[in-house]
Amino acid sequence: MEMNDRINTYYPSMTKSEQKVARCVLENPDNIIYFSVTELADFAGTGETTVMRFCRKIGFKGYQDFKLMLAQGLPKRQYQSDGEQGEDDYADHLYASMVGVLQSSLGMLDREQLEQAVKCLDGARHVQFFGVGSSGITAMDAKNRFLRIGRRAEANSDSHIQSMMAVTMGEGDVAFGISVSGSTLDTNDMLMKAKQNGAKVIAMTNYAKSPIASIADILLLTAGKESPLEGGSVGAKISQLFIIDLLCQGLERQHGEETKKMKELTARAVIDRIY
Repeated sequence: MEMNDRINTYYPSMTKSEQKVARCVLENPDNIIYFSVTELADFAGTGETTVMRFCRKIGFKGYQDFKLMLAQGLPKRQYQSDGEQGEDDYADHLYASMVGVLQSSLGMLDREQLEQAVKCLDGARHVQFFGVGSSGITAMDAKNRFLRIGRRAEANSDSHIQSMMAVTMGEGDVAFGISVSGSTLDTNDMLMKAKQNGAKVIAMTNYAKSPIASIADILLLTAGKESPLEGGSVGAKISQLFIIDLLCQGLERQHGEETKKMKELTARAVIDRIY
C-alpha cells in the first residue's frame, strides 16, 4: 500500500493532533525524510508521543521504520546541475557535494560550544566515545586521533562493554555520543547512564532538536543530511571527522609542546610496523 493511501485510510480514525502530523507528511514528504522525530513534532505543532502514535496507527513499529518506508516511496532523486547532468559528471557532483558539506559544517559551527567542548575534554579524567553503526566507526577514529596527541580515550563497538563503561563513569569523565539522527536508542541510553553517574555529556549530531540533544551538556552540530536509505553517507562522515579534527586542534593549541612530543612518541611506537 502506498504511503498516501495508507495515511488516508487511517486518517478518519486519527485524533486531531495525529491528523496534523498526517497532513504534514502528505504535504512535505521530501522534507520529512530528513526530520528527526522532535523536528516533525515541532513542525506539526504536536508532541513526540503524538508522532509515535501516528506511526503505530498506520502500521509501523516506530518513527525510523516509518521514515524508511516513506523514503522508499519517493521518486529516485536525480542530481542535476544547471538543469542537466550527464552520466559522466557524478565525480564533479560528489566533489561539489563534499565541499558543500564542509561549508555547511563551518556555517553551523557554534564556536562557544566548540570551546566549551575543548575545555571539557582537556580537563577530563577519562573520555569515552559512544556510537553504533557508521557513527561507531567515527568513534573509533576519534579514539585513534586522541591517542595520537597523547590523550587517553576509549571507544568500543561491543554494546555490552559500552554499557559497562557507561555505568562505571563518574564526575570528571566525559561521555561523547555520536549519532547522525540523534535518535539512536543504544547511544542515547549509554549517554543517559553516564550522565546519571555524574559524567559530562558531549553530543555530536545533525539535529539540534533530537533526543540526544536533550541529554547533552554540550552540543556540536554536523551537516551532511542523509535519508533513511543513505545510512553511513560519506557527507555525514566527513562532517563528523571535521568536528573531531577541530577538537583535536583545540586541544593541541592548549598544550603545544606536550602535544608535539606525544605525536612523535606515538609515531615512533608504530614506525617499526611500516615497511
